[in-house]
Amino acid sequence: MSAKPLSDLSQLCVHTITTKPWPIEVAAKNFSEAGIGGITVWRNALTGLDIKQTGQLLRDLNLTVVSLCRGGFFPHTEAIGRQVAIDDNKRAIEEAYALGAPLIVLVCGAVPGQSLTESRKQIQDGIMAILPDAEAAGVKLAIEPLHPMYADNRSAINTLSQANDMAEAINSPWVGVAVDVYHLWWDPMLESEIARCGKNENLYAFHICDWKTPTTDFLNDRGLMGEGCINVRQIRGWVEAAGFNGFNEVEIFSNRYWSEDQSVFLDKIKQGYLHHS
Repeated sequence: MSAKPLSDLSQLCVHTITTKPWPIEVAAKNFSEAGIGGITVWRNALTGLDIKQTGQLLRDLNLTVVSLCRGGFFPHTEAIGRQVAIDDNKRAIEEAYALGAPLIVLVCGAVPGQSLTESRKQIQDGIMAILPDAEAAGVKLAIEPLHPMYADNRSAINTLSQANDMAEAINSPWVGVAVDVYHLWWDPMLESEIARCGKNENLYAFHICDWKTPTTDFLNDRGLMGEGCINVRQIRGWVEAAGFNGFNEVEIFSNRYWSEDQSVFLDKIKQGYLHHS
């Protein structure tokens, strides 16, 4: 199933990391003026700011605060390292609450040399450790599976099936999944796992961009929608068929795009969204 072409920007959300050269107040003003409906805030964009005041600024600009990025990175070979991660995630929950963000996206983490099985156990234990704080703050947690190329040091959760398994094992209305096409487009089980995620009401977020071929950097050379080999519209169709009616979040890490005029880049995002998402 493929989704119908998009006709407006009301369900478009742009991550602050996508237009990284802009301070958050500049990004928010420009997103709002462009008619973009939502913003996902990366924690680095909040450094030195009054977070509650920043959240109000975003709402005054008619932007929906979709989520806060990012929490996670739970695994560590030492107990003290795991506790440091838990403490940082609790701070992220406090930041999300102050900002008015209803969701934190979790990049779950991994440790080179430590078994993926152990890292996955530590991830689940870490989420369980912060869950009471998240519930008390009214902030949901979304497990984001990352492409297997990041299994060494960024995430031991690498398929949607694994993320679904963990969310189901935790079995909390405050824990679900974030689907990012960059990480999951290749998975032959993607359509059925998205349906499973939706059936369990665990589909919390949908991130879009494109996979360029050839790519010059596996982290910082993501493409605009329509610039690569991902059928974003088809995957959006699966997500919507699973019951998701939230924002389509553009999350692009790109040294090339960060180096150009961000106003030009923002216009390209809008066009890529309308014509290829």
